[in-house]
Amino acid sequence: MRIEAETPADAAAVEGLVLAAFGPGRFAKTAERLRERAGVAAAFVARDEGKVIGSVRLWRITVGETPALFLGPIAVARDSRKAGLGADLVQACVDHAARVGDDILLVGDMGYFERFGFAVAPGVQLPGPVDRARVLWRGEGSPTGPVRPVR
Repeated sequence: MRIEAETPADAAAVEGLVLAAFGPGRFAKTAERLRERAGVAAAFVARDEGKVIGSVRLWRITVGETPALFLGPIAVARDSRKAGLGADLVQACVDHAARVGDDILLVGDMGYFERFGFAVAPGVQLPGPVDRARVLWRGEGSPTGPVRPVR
């Protein structure tokens, strides 16, 4: 199994993974609304014998005046869950952000993401309803302001 950059040929497999993991209800979520208008900064897939079994993307955003990356969604094939693959995909994003010098925002479970250095970001204002305790930041300082997509 290996993690590598997503290619255009992976698009259908990635969409299938995300649909299986989150269902059509994901389109109603604030995070998905933001991703629809943001450009992809980086995307990674996990492959096992050539088959895409996991994916994650980083999207260009600003928080207030601070450029950042928005992480998600993370999707792993049902029969590959519980093996640490999701954590490997998150780590690929953290490593990428460190290389390019960007901070990361996500909406997720603090219990899971704390090990990667994420903390609750109370000053961040997403463009829709969201559980404030799930708005997490990994980076310098404590950002404040509205989140905007960047193409």
